[in-house]
Amino acid sequence: MSSENIVVGQDAPQFQAAAYGQQASISLKDLQGKIVVIYFYPKDDTPGCTTEGQEFTALYPEFQAAGAEILGVSRDSLSSHEKFACKYHFPFPLLADTDEKLCQTFDVLKEKNMYGKTSIGVERSTFVIDRQGKIAYVERKVKAAGHAAAMLDLVKKLP
Repeated sequence: MSSENIVVGQDAPQFQAAAYGQQASISLKDLQGKIVVIYFYPKDDTPGCTTEGQEFTALYPEFQAAGAEILGVSRDSLSSHEKFACKYHFPFPLLADTDEKLCQTFDVLKEKNMYGKTSIGVERSTFVIDRQGKIAYVERKVKAAGHAAAMLDLVKKLP
């Protein structure tokens, strides 16, 4: 599925992935009737990803009060997620997309160029899925700082 297929108003793609948190795996069906904020980030325990996770953590009670669940996704392993989540006390699940299926479904793998070396990495992106299972919002090339607050404002406006 390419990014052209992930548009506001369409049904969100169904998924199931291994998770670090209260459940061993999470699917979109498990969260039916809730707003789902699914954010993709490049790598556990790196500065931008830590900032983003900490800001979602600080606002998590407000997201829950608004009927929303947060899911963080990266290509890191469950053991890496466990260390990251425990270090920063993340209260929401982190999905381990080690086979990159979820990243491919949401088209967040992009070519990156760092110090002249080209590689494929996760483009920091967020998708908000409404209570009916439809895509309510898509943001790519996310800047970590302040992003969680912007997503909370958006979630509070959803029916």
